[in-house]
Amino acid sequence: MNAIDFAPLFRSAIGFDRLARQVDSARAAAANAGYPPYNIERAGDDSYTLTMAVAGFSEADLDITTQENVLVVTGRAEREEDESRFLYRGISGRPFERRFVLADHIEVEGAQLQNGLLHVALRRRVPEALKPRKIAISTTPSRTVEVLPSAA
Repeated sequence: MNAIDFAPLFRSAIGFDRLARQVDSARAAAANAGYPPYNIERAGDDSYTLTMAVAGFSEADLDITTQENVLVVTGRAEREEDESRFLYRGISGRPFERRFVLADHIEVEGAQLQNGLLHVALRRRVPEALKPRKIAISTTPSRTVEVLPSAA
């Protein structure tokens, strides 16, 4: 069984079409799971670093885009015209596209190519309106309620 039928879910719930897209993205990622290799590191409480091994690619060969909580890293290396001079070619320069589903409020801060490794800096930025707030409790009857900023 290769397909998951989400039709029953869509009949009774609204807005879960994103879940179906994430499952499809995960299935596509599993098909291309080996190339290029990558690491995902936690760099701090709200920051992450995606590191991809992109030997043979220059800055001009790489493209990084985000759209609808999906980070897409694409590589298209210029092929050398004289392929016959290679006796063995172990460094792959084949085109690739890697997709990463980002959690809500994750933003790409920047990218750096160094020593054949592409480092993409990511940070979680939760808007102030969505952060928890502490509500002051008063013992005297009052019409105004004071809202204090969260300590978190």
